[in-house]
Amino acid sequence: MADLDKKEIVDLLVSSGEELFLRADKIRKENVGDEIHLRGLIEFSNICKRNCFYCGIRRDNKNVERYRLDEDEIIKTAKLGVEAGYKTIVLQSGEDDFFNIKKLTKIVEEIKKFDVALTLSIGEKTKEEYRELKKAGADRFLLRIETTDEALYKKFHPNMDFKNRINCLYNLKELGYETGTGSLVGLPNQTIESLADDILFYKKLDSDMIGIGPFIPHPDTPLFGKINENNFNLALKMMAITRIMMPKINIPATTAMEVINKEGRMIALKSGANVIMPNITNSDYKEKYEIYPGKENLNNKEDDYKKLLEEKIIKMGRTIAKDKGFKKA
Repeated sequence: MADLDKKEIVDLLVSSGEELFLRADKIRKENVGDEIHLRGLIEFSNICKRNCFYCGIRRDNKNVERYRLDEDEIIKTAKLGVEAGYKTIVLQSGEDDFFNIKKLTKIVEEIKKFDVALTLSIGEKTKEEYRELKKAGADRFLLRIETTDEALYKKFHPNMDFKNRINCLYNLKELGYETGTGSLVGLPNQTIESLADDILFYKKLDSDMIGIGPFIPHPDTPLFGKINENNFNLALKMMAITRIMMPKINIPATTAMEVINKEGRMIALKSGANVIMPNITNSDYKEKYEIYPGKENLNNKEDDYKKLLEEKIIKMGRTIAKDKGFKKA
């Protein structure tokens, strides 16, 4: 484990990255091994009360065909995922208040009957609500901070409370969740120093999972067009440094990596990542959950995409994990 200070992180972020990626890959191999954890992602509602300036399912985007799965559909999709071999199910949605805690705890309880690890990515809740979901059986929670620069956060997340988001993350840790967070890399006016602060925040929080992706604004949002092609390489460097500083955590090769570079996920797996989250949502809904444009494999059958991924992984000399993929002790 390397305890890098802010200047050392900044220096690595402006480096060419080649040695950094090799170092991160070596540390990944030594600490979490060659296994890659496949986690089945279900995007169960694209209705969101938030209005983030880059997100395609933001409240004010009138061009989205909204949907929400009912409880039985969510549970059935999770069951199919488990039968297909996934050891973790990830439930993700916009911040949709239709799914109150009573509904959510019932869904969690039913899915946990399938002997599977369960990750939630459903936004900000009260500590008591998080407690109820944990009690129902939820194992992990993903809540990306997106940026630790408070001024930037406020600028791009109208009517949201930066301090509350931080507080939510610490509540999740305190309640015993494996807690995930992460950043968007390449936001307008985001500095290298700000990105270094993000990594130091992950360390301070003692995060268990970190999801890092390049900034890709949706066409129907205020930030569309404000993208830097260097975001991919910078996001890779962020991910690699995070692996070096936090050797035993789980780091997904995010879908957004694949949007900018067709082999982005495979490149990420060679630069410190050890998790992929294939989308197992019913094909009728996949295109409607468009946070950013250009997602691959929306029309592929889930089984075909999983098989393709597994072939690529084996070709790389890596293996598919057969356990639930909790953070290494």
